[in-house]
This record gives sequence, C-alpha cells and structure tokens, in this order.
Amino acid sequence: MIKIIVADDQDLMRDGLATILNLRPEINVVGTAKDGKEAFEKAKQLQADLVLMDIRMPTTNGVEGTRLIREQLPNIKVLMLTTFKDSELIFEALEEGASGYLLKDMATDTIVQAIMTVHSGGMVLPPDLTNQVIKELKKTKEIENHKELPPLILHEMTDREIEVLKQLGYGLSNKEIANKLFITEGTVKNHVSNIISKLQLRDRTQAAIFAVRYGITTFDT
Repeated sequence: MIKIIVADDQDLMRDGLATILNLRPEINVVGTAKDGKEAFEKAKQLQADLVLMDIRMPTTNGVEGTRLIREQLPNIKVLMLTTFKDSELIFEALEEGASGYLLKDMATDTIVQAIMTVHSGGMVLPPDLTNQVIKELKKTKEIENHKELPPLILHEMTDREIEVLKQLGYGLSNKEIANKLFITEGTVKNHVSNIISKLQLRDRTQAAIFAVRYGITTFDT
C-alpha cells in the first residue's frame, strides 16, 4: 500500500481528493497539508512514500515544498497537481525533483495510475499537457533561447544516448524505452546512468526536462 500526503490550500479539493483516494485499496492517505512546508513536515513525520502536491499555495508553494522534500527526504516522491496556467512553475518543480504532473480535474483512475507509476520509479509527463506547457513557455521565448544554445556536452554523447534521452523526455520507463528501441532493459539502464553522469544531472526527471528544454524531445505543436 502506498502512503501519500495530499497537499492543497483549498479545503474542498484537499479533503475531497484524500477521501476519494482512500477508497482505493492500493493507497493510504496518511495525512494532508495546506502548503509546501507542512507537506514536508507531514511527509517526514508520517514516513510517506509520495506527496501529491498542489503547485500554487500561499506561504510555501509546491515548488519550494518539492525542493524541501527532495533535498532532505530523497526517498519520497512528489507528483504535482497543476493547471494550464502553471507552465513556468511546472518546469521549476520538475527541476527541483518532482516526478511529474497532472491536471487537477483529471479522473481519479488517471491520478491513481500516475501515483503507481511514480511510486515504481517512473515519471508522469502527459504528452498533451507537456505540449501545452511548451506552447506557453514559447511565448516567453524560454524554450527557443535554450534550443539556440545547446550544451557542448551533447557532442560527446553517442547517438544511442541521444535517442534514449529523447525517450526520457516523453516520460517513458526503462522497459518502455527498451521495447521501443529494441534493446534490453539493462542496456537502457546503463545508458540512463551515462546520460545523467555526462550531463551532470541529479536524476532521470532532470534528464527528461533537459531533453524537452533543449529540443531533443519534441511534440507536435
């Protein structure tokens, strides 16, 4: 059973989601929080496995809450709850170590599946949502600017590593990448380790966001 904390400053959203998720046999909502700092404290106190974190909260928002958790409680995963208006904050949260994001109004089954995916070590970067996020960020030229100046280290990476990095940007697991590229899961794992090492990143989520930011992973726009 996966122990989770639900963090949201809106009582109705927080308590309603906690109640609904608690009906699922694979999930145990062990606590709730009103902001990122309280989410961090509750996660530490209650030894949660995952925090379902609203991205916009007063006092300590979801980005800062994610940073606190991932820096001090690295074994606890964070999954963001967002809206389309949160584009810039979404990327900030991912860079702080969140394992993905979902829209607040998604079906319960979708949220549960996302929790299962993240708990098992995967990421949740829904293509349609990521496409929308990129469109919003392009309005500020952020993505284009990054694509104009790709890191020189990319020239030191093999073609296969670039391809694996591209698939990471789509949020695929090692198994899914292996099936797509017709290589073994162990080979993918080695490539992912090499990618993270060469790019001096913290984890596969940072690798995924790197791939999106620098145009290695692209979505139809």
